[in-house]
Parts: sequence; C-alpha cells; structure tokens
Amino acid sequence: MSVPAVDKAAPALPTGPGTPKKKGSPLRRYLVSGVLVWLPIAATLWVVGFLFGIADKTLLLFPLPAGYQPRGLMGLLLPAIGAVFAFVVLLLTGILATNLIGRRLLVWGEELLHHIPIVGTVYGGVKSFAESVFSQSNSFRKVVMVEYPREGVWSLGFLTAEDVPEVTQKTGEPHACVYISAALNATGGFLAILPRRRIVELDMTVDAAMKMIITCGVVVPPAPDRKPELAKPAA
Repeated sequence: MSVPAVDKAAPALPTGPGTPKKKGSPLRRYLVSGVLVWLPIAATLWVVGFLFGIADKTLLLFPLPAGYQPRGLMGLLLPAIGAVFAFVVLLLTGILATNLIGRRLLVWGEELLHHIPIVGTVYGGVKSFAESVFSQSNSFRKVVMVEYPREGVWSLGFLTAEDVPEVTQKTGEPHACVYISAALNATGGFLAILPRRRIVELDMTVDAAMKMIITCGVVVPPAPDRKPELAKPAA
C-alpha cells in the first residue's frame, strides 16, 4: 500500500538584525563610488570658476585704457587674473584703512554715503553685517536649536545677537536673535527674536551645522565626547 506524498512547505527564511543582507551589483557600487568622488570635485571647480569669472568680468569694468587692460598688455586674458587683481586691491585697501590718513579718508567717504538716500541705508546695513561676521564677536559663531515650526520639532540656527535691548525691555525677559537657515541654501532663511530660555546652545561647530543644513541632514556631525543633557525649554 503506497503512502500518499505530503507537500511540505518550504522552511521560512530567517529574518532579523543578524540576517546577512543581499549585496548590490558591483557595477552599481562602482558607479556610486565614482559619483561620490567626482561630484564634490566638480561642484568645487564650478564654484571656484564662477567666482573667478565674476572677478575677471569686474576687472573689465575699471576705466583703464585698452592698452593697460590685461588683454592689451599680454595679448590674452589669463584665467583668474581678476582674482589676483582683487586680492591686490583688498590688500592695499586694508593697509590704507589701518593707518591714520586712510581711516580719516574712510570716515569722510562714509559720511558722504550716509547722506545719499537709499545708498546710505544699503551701505550701512552691509557694513554692519560684514563687521559682525568678520569681527571677533559671537555673531554666527554659536550654533543653537529652537522649537520651530511647532512645539516638539527642532530647527538649527545661528545666534546672531546675544540681546535685543528694546525687546527685552518691552517684554520683561531677555531676548536674542537667531538666524534660521533654509535647507540646501544656508544663505536663505529668516530672523527670529526668541526668549533666551527657549534657545538651546549646541557644541556643534558652525562648519558642521552648515554641512548638515546644506545636505538636508545627510551629513550629521558626531556627538561630543561628553554626553549632553536632553534640552527641554521652559513652558
């Protein structure tokens, strides 16, 4: 008497954290590795070339006779000659601005610009921004996080002013300015005036925060050696 065959179900494959993952094709890995190598190089060359191009075009705007332009002197326009010229101009301007005669000339020129409508406002704003960024102050040198756009959701920002006196006086508690950058474009964002108790300072460097913002969180800096306490702003 024959025993009927019984269909046996295939054993279930093991799953879990220890299960080996199937590797992708070598061709795809090679292509991704090549992109990761060349993409930053290409982007850097493009940005540098763009800046050099602007410097070269700016050099042509100077009212020099055609015979004294780089193309007239050397017969061709060398790449990055504008950047070299800009470096020399900045160096000479810095030397002039640090001596007594140069400072007096700058003060006289600034007073003249401030009396011109619109021009004075634009010049004053740009100068204040440049002084705060390139000076030794704490502007843009502290990375902070604030609850935005709603409670429980945190956004990275940069502390631009430790105190806003008038706002502090009107509200009765210390307030500070925080610049919150937009993802992908760190130069785009908005200014927020927040109570100091709602601002949490981080140990993260400005460069690390910029990379995290530009890459939309793909590049995340490691935590500091010491374990920071969980920050909970006061209600």
